[in-house]
Amino acid sequence: MTPTGNHLPQEGPVVLAIETSGMCGSIALVTGRECIGEYSLQSKLTHSRRLLAGIDWLLGEAGLDWPGIGGIAVSLGPGSFTGLRIGLSTAKGLAMATGAPLLGVSALDGLAAQLAHAALPVCPVLDARKKEVYAAFFRSGPEGRPHKTSDSMVLPPAALAAMISEPTLLVGDGAALYGDLFRERLGGLALFPPAPVYFPRAAAIGFLALGNLARGEVLDPAAAVPIYIRPSEAELKLF
Repeated sequence: MTPTGNHLPQEGPVVLAIETSGMCGSIALVTGRECIGEYSLQSKLTHSRRLLAGIDWLLGEAGLDWPGIGGIAVSLGPGSFTGLRIGLSTAKGLAMATGAPLLGVSALDGLAAQLAHAALPVCPVLDARKKEVYAAFFRSGPEGRPHKTSDSMVLPPAALAAMISEPTLLVGDGAALYGDLFRERLGGLALFPPAPVYFPRAAAIGFLALGNLARGEVLDPAAAVPIYIRPSEAELKLF
């Protein structure tokens, strides 16, 4: 947790960002100039047990209250179905209660943004269970925003490896889980960045969401839904 207080001048709106797509839940307050504060916790407990309390703590430490929040950003997924539902329902509730715009960002975009200035292609890889991964390919784009060069996919890690033909940075819990497979299949084409960027961070979601806010790309809280890529178990049981 890295609150920096409210003694520094703010630049533009403050966005509260929520990232609950995996086991590492994260919340952050960002402006166009800096991350005011961020709180991340790796835990097997569901995010619902600590999300609202964490937001209250972070706002208090930063010396902010709800009228000072210019947008609420949330990771839409893909990722844990339960985590995504908790994060999005919390963000929707806060947006409706405060009137702040709701902003949605893909978890894969958020991970790629943590390596936005890399000269090599970046492939975020998230564990999708069932011996599959969520993934997409990105290239460095202008102003630190990653440029997506493929669709978001859910596929076996071996099938993902077969798509890689040049040195590529693999990041995410799926890259860690199937690291041995990628090294065996790809050799020196599989590159792994340092561990601190392996988990999705709310700050990255927040910085991308600032761009959405500037472009007027806001979500309707009543209609926003997670990015699952594949149906959830509950949806499959309906058919």
